[in-house]
Amino acid sequence: MSKLRATREAPAARNAKASAAPPPKSEAPRAGGRKPARGVIWVIVVLMGSSGLIRLGDGVSKAFALASEPGAHDEAAASCDDPGTQALLEALRAREKKLDAREAELQDRAQSIKLAETQVEERIASLVEAEQNLAATIQMADKAAEKDVDRLVTLYENMKPKEAAQLFEEMAPEFAAGFLSRMRPDAAAAILSKVSPQNGYAISVLMAGRNANAPKN
Repeated sequence: MSKLRATREAPAARNAKASAAPPPKSEAPRAGGRKPARGVIWVIVVLMGSSGLIRLGDGVSKAFALASEPGAHDEAAASCDDPGTQALLEALRAREKKLDAREAELQDRAQSIKLAETQVEERIASLVEAEQNLAATIQMADKAAEKDVDRLVTLYENMKPKEAAQLFEEMAPEFAAGFLSRMRPDAAAAILSKVSPQNGYAISVLMAGRNANAPKN
């Protein structure tokens, strides 16, 4: 009986051990089988990154569009409720207005200086031209006066000494000495001998003084 019982219990024990044993491990997937999964993941990552970049670019473009619109700065300033920010913006606006006014003032001053320089240059050119014209006129007058004096000297030389002496008696001694100093010595001596002794002495003194001041060799 014991043998028969043992014989019956043996298959049952084997079945129990078989059921208690852990299931066999499945074979690990080969390396080549992971490549499709990684490719799909990279595609998903690239798509998500592209979508994020598109959204970011859209946001930036909208921000630039809003900033470029007229009154965008004012709206942004009005939407800000911070008193410190408002004060800073007001100070910046005031500073910008002052800088603009200063720049305009400097431009006006530069234009005024340029205009004044142009007027001064024109005035200087006008004065130079006037000076040149005056010098030419004086030169012409001196030449004309010199010619007139030469004519008078020639005229007095050709006059009779007695008649010329009468004219020299009425002249100032300075003029008489000037004319006589230009005449030929013989003509001057003939006229001087016909004038009064008093006038002849005064004329002789003046002529001697001019000759004394003349340079000597």
